[in-house]
Amino acid sequence: MRKHVIRSLFVIVGAAIGFYYLPLLWKAINFKLNGASLVFIDLLIGALIFWLLSYLLATSAERLVNRTEAYLSKQSPIYLLFGSLLTIVGLVLAVLLSIPLWNSHVPVIDNVVPIILMLIFGYMGFRLGTTRVDDWRKLFQFRRQNKDGQQEVASDGSLIKKQDKNYHHYKILDTNILIDGRIYDIVKTGFIEGTLLVPNFVLYELQYIADSSDSIKRVRGRRGLDILNKLQSEDIIPIEMYEGDFEDVPEVDSKLIRLAKEVDGVIVTNDYNLNKVIQFQNVQVMNINSLTKSLKPRVIPGETLNVMVVKNGTERQQGVAYLDDGTMVVVEDGRYYINDHIDVEVTSALQTDAGRMIFARPLHSTKGINEHRTSEKGNSDSK
Repeated sequence: MRKHVIRSLFVIVGAAIGFYYLPLLWKAINFKLNGASLVFIDLLIGALIFWLLSYLLATSAERLVNRTEAYLSKQSPIYLLFGSLLTIVGLVLAVLLSIPLWNSHVPVIDNVVPIILMLIFGYMGFRLGTTRVDDWRKLFQFRRQNKDGQQEVASDGSLIKKQDKNYHHYKILDTNILIDGRIYDIVKTGFIEGTLLVPNFVLYELQYIADSSDSIKRVRGRRGLDILNKLQSEDIIPIEMYEGDFEDVPEVDSKLIRLAKEVDGVIVTNDYNLNKVIQFQNVQVMNINSLTKSLKPRVIPGETLNVMVVKNGTERQQGVAYLDDGTMVVVEDGRYYINDHIDVEVTSALQTDAGRMIFARPLHSTKGINEHRTSEKGNSDSK
């Protein structure tokens, strides 16, 4: 049915072209015929030529229409609204600029240049309308003051009130944070507010991982799906699905950044590399690993710890121990106490991107040295 409609449009366009441009051809070859008959011939020839062309181009045109429909159906109503409005504004400006050109009666300037202006201004209007959706939405939103003197958005309710510029209503979850699972515990404590936003392309990636032939990947993917279902079923915090996609962006991480810019959201992740990339994209990120690091108990020089030395260190006579949270403790002369629990005194701590390292020395070794010095001094005095 759609292909028949496209072919009919080809015939109509061909008849119109024949009506307007074939008389110029007849005039050039000095062909004369009755006025009514000539008009009928013009319409018939133009329609016939484009009807034949439709058999060659109808399939490609239908494919283009289907692709356009699929793209538009995935876009939000706000995206389409502002894209259409700004396109119309661009066309109106092009028409206003073309009025003196039409009146100039100069070949090319009075017909070709106006068409070029309409294409340029229409495209620029569409791009401005679709790439700055949040800015246009904020411009046209009606705001009122609430009881605390803070502003609330009084439009469609899609964006709840903003406490300040650092507040973001949408918290966008990536694949790694769902597989990690700690997001459930954090949400349950109530430390995350707003709405969790799960894009469809993240869900598809989780499903792809869950269907993997690799058993480890399969377990990770199913864990992510279980965490998502758990968050939805317990209704701890509002969760929304983002149905759209960015077909021109191949990577999921880049899609997340693009989505965060469009909805003014924050990306919640534990991916170290994604966190680094986001820093250059002017997008805020909540890194669960950074949160965990900030909640680790602090140690200060002079503090006493009880650890078990488990292996040799990289330097001579060093031993390595670990705290319960996985923090590495480098113990001086620790190689002599492997597999022993000893008390150590913290001498310094070093924070790196890979984690935290604590340097310490055994308490009883220091004590032995002091006792040895005291006994030597007593022997010398007695002599």
